[in-house]
Amino acid sequence: MTRFELRVDVAAPAGTTWAAVTDWRRQGEWMLATTVRVTGGDGHGVGTELSAFTGLGPIGFTDTMRVTAWEPPRRCVVAHTGKLVRGTAEFRVVPHDGTSELVWSEDIPKLLGLAFAPGVRWSLHRFAEFAREYHR
Repeated sequence: MTRFELRVDVAAPAGTTWAAVTDWRRQGEWMLATTVRVTGGDGHGVGTELSAFTGLGPIGFTDTMRVTAWEPPRRCVVAHTGKLVRGTAEFRVVPHDGTSELVWSEDIPKLLGLAFAPGVRWSLHRFAEFAREYHR
């Protein structure tokens, strides 16, 4: 496993960025070819369980996760619990003067990280636009 980390500047305050990145049901609005749903818990704390399907039509894979750290509005850690994707992922929101930065990091096999990096990078740029205009 290797640590894979990407960052994006967001023209929104940290609280808005946090709310946007942890709005699980709306992740498909910015995450490439992915839909996420809460499968356990309330979606806002440790123990929340998530299921993310990435693919087109019926072709793809499901990634299951459990939230293991919840520190609003700064940090969320999930453990991948599925058969295909294992390890941890972390979202960190770094506040700046009225804006913020989203840092996405994952422990992932190096080849998988290289394959997925362009899609994740594209998704994070979409996220920056999504968060800038985010409303629940």
